Amino acid sequence: MKTIFSICLGLLCFYTDAQTLLQVPDTLIGPNISLTMHKDSVQFFPTGSKTYTYAYNQYAYLGPTLIFEQGQNMNITVTNDINDTTTVHWHGIHLPSKWDGGPHTEIMAGETWNPQFTVMDKAATYWYHPHLHMKTALQAIKGAAGFIIVRDPNEAALSLPRKYGVDDYPLVIQCQQYDANNQAMPLGMQDSTIMVNGARANNGYSVYGNFPAQMVRMRILNASGERAFNFGFTGNFPFKQIASDGGLLNQPFDTTRVRLAPGERAEIVVNLTGMQGQTIHLMSYASELPMGVQGGPTMPMPPGSPPMDSPLNGIDYNIMQINVVAPTIDAVTSIPNVLENNVQFDPSTADVTRTIRFTADSIMVMDGPFYFNDSSFNMERIDLVIPINHTEVWKLVNETMVGHPFHIHDVQFYLFDRNGSLPHEGERGRKDVVFVPTGDSVLFITKFEDFADSIIPYMYHCHILMHEDDGMMGQFIVVPPEYVGLNTNMVLASSIKVFPNPTSDFLTFTLNENLNLLDIRIIDNNGQVVFKKDDCTLNKIDISFLENGNYHLLIRSNEKYFNANFIKK
Repeated sequence: MKTIFSICLGLLCFYTDAQTLLQVPDTLIGPNISLTMHKDSVQFFPTGSKTYTYAYNQYAYLGPTLIFEQGQNMNITVTNDINDTTTVHWHGIHLPSKWDGGPHTEIMAGETWNPQFTVMDKAATYWYHPHLHMKTALQAIKGAAGFIIVRDPNEAALSLPRKYGVDDYPLVIQCQQYDANNQAMPLGMQDSTIMVNGARANNGYSVYGNFPAQMVRMRILNASGERAFNFGFTGNFPFKQIASDGGLLNQPFDTTRVRLAPGERAEIVVNLTGMQGQTIHLMSYASELPMGVQGGPTMPMPPGSPPMDSPLNGIDYNIMQINVVAPTIDAVTSIPNVLENNVQFDPSTADVTRTIRFTADSIMVMDGPFYFNDSSFNMERIDLVIPINHTEVWKLVNETMVGHPFHIHDVQFYLFDRNGSLPHEGERGRKDVVFVPTGDSVLFITKFEDFADSIIPYMYHCHILMHEDDGMMGQFIVVPPEYVGLNTNMVLASSIKVFPNPTSDFLTFTLNENLNLLDIRIIDNNGQVVFKKDDCTLNKIDISFLENGNYHLLIRSNEKYFNANFIKK
């Protein structure tokens, strides 16, 4: 049975100039959570066909908000009822790669996936969505997404608005493009339909919330496929930003704008004290965005390129109306000046600095494909091998004509340099997405800790979904200490022996303990996986098909890892 949240979306969309009360999704509170992804449809438009959608549980679009507690042992079941393969990625959550929900962790039609992990994250606003390679955009923009809110003791001790749906509101903001049959388009470069928590919010429709005359917290997620928003309020009404992607900032700060690219989140607090009976609007001041940002002024396109001329580009527009109503009992009327004690890693202590260049086939490309370091994504290529507990600086350089939001799985990072200067205050907390406009260079630092797996990789990618699906993605494995020296002559000869070495046809290996069911990978010097076999019981591999050269053998069994180098001649 669909909830009122879903039914309202269908009924109110029949009327022009319809006003829809902001629908706040129900919550599912851990540790045992069940999600079912299913097909549905919604009458988003007054005429024509219903829009086919994906959703979770009782909803026809989007899904419930999941509430995690730091330290909680989660047991989640995800059932796939969409008659297609999918995954579920817990965006921003720090957990083992086998539970991360990337493209290697497929949930086949009709199957159930059961991730189990301990919540290690700080209090923050995260989210979940599909991450199937080449179908992420198709599935996510059809509605397969929802919030995750993590709570922790530090945040709970602060005087902050946190009554869910009363003075603490989750806002999924999307901009979508629909075709003549009212169906969502993954390549939505003419996107012009604004959605707020799954309800249309422009073109004769509006979404309104009745917010109390006190401090109100808004958790804003940009879940669009492409569009960046420059959020603010009518009349440049001031507010405080208190959190970024991965948690609270050290101090709140006063501002009138927060720019969010796809995948980014921010928590803001707006002081509506004494404003009962008044109305303000949450807006996007897109006229202030530069050219090259999807959402800013439309760029001139080379001949033959698809159109990118959304009527929302480069203009200011309303997203949601806020009606200020009576305050609640025990209203929060002020917030602390100190929120958190985030301590950034010292860049001078980093083990390595890596450079990731955003590239394209030519400087004139504006619709893709785009690449990292001139390479398109390959499911069988490991791009980076990172030893566990490595502290690393990543330098991101955008050499393309369009801006890209860069997202990395597994870790939160600290941005410490944007074009040679200190980043904006809102970017100095924990982040997992950073927007890199054309020509920009940014530096962040992070530590890869807690989880190692030499078989299942984590992803890094552009969070413009069409760019991601088109190949702007890479993958890395975090390996245990014995893998330090990977692709060198430093091997654990006491753990594994390979012979003959060099060899031309068969490679035999022996381990120093009796193990069953081995997962085997052979990786070449470019990081390409050239051979893989899971649940193998043999210790002899036919490598006659390999080209001559140096290779690395990776073996995993019962969470133990073994490695050796060998030469094919």
